[in-house]
Amino acid sequence: MKSMSPEENIYNLIPTEEVTVTKPPRYTSTFRDSVKLEEKKNKAERKTMGPPKVEVPSPKDFLHKHTKEATLAQKSAFYDSTGRAPRCLAEEKRPPVPHRTEQPIMGVQTNKSFITTNVAEAILAVPKKPQPIYVDTKKGDKHLLETSGLVPKYIKKKDYGSTPEYLAKRNEEVRRAQEEYDAYVRQRLRMGAMKQLSEEERQSVLEGIKKNWDQLHHEYQGLSVVIDTPPKKAHKERLEAEMRQLERDIDMIERHKVIYIANN
Repeated sequence: MKSMSPEENIYNLIPTEEVTVTKPPRYTSTFRDSVKLEEKKNKAERKTMGPPKVEVPSPKDFLHKHTKEATLAQKSAFYDSTGRAPRCLAEEKRPPVPHRTEQPIMGVQTNKSFITTNVAEAILAVPKKPQPIYVDTKKGDKHLLETSGLVPKYIKKKDYGSTPEYLAKRNEEVRRAQEEYDAYVRQRLRMGAMKQLSEEERQSVLEGIKKNWDQLHHEYQGLSVVIDTPPKKAHKERLEAEMRQLERDIDMIERHKVIYIANN
């Protein structure tokens, strides 16, 4: 079959040189000799150990039937010939029942009626009260009520509701200080250094102070909206200071019914 491409081609007129590819030298590790030496050194380390020397099992010791099943304990001496166990098994055998011809031991007879005694104890016994508990989850978790803080223990104390000792001591000190102050005031009154304002004088003073406050308040309300000069600011601050002082004086006179004034 002829080739589809012609034998002569314009691209094949100039012969091409064959390029030979040279492979790089093969990589060789620098530790090759030491690794070979180490491998030969440890290769025959356990060569002379040999198979383990154990005793060969005997052909007679083969696995028998039912040898690995659990064995029951040996029957005790209390079992009878039929294989049934008595009603009560004990480590030590109880003494036999005395014969009807045997005499009881003297000196241990009693006239006590155990039936009557048990009935009386059962009647007089106090029923055991259930321990109070509380449940805090939907799953029914129970806790002791006594240690939960919900039981009012403090109201059952002997000193519940009484004034504590430190408060009584403090009240006594306040009362003593008030008595000393009252005695000092009476002494100063007797000496003529102070005089007490009457109710009419106190009311008149209070009304005068309130009248002054009204005047200052009326003057304060008449100030201009825009305060842009230092004199205006100073005038406004002076009015506010005087009004605050008058308010403190009015509050003091209204709170204190008894007022003393020095003569000098």
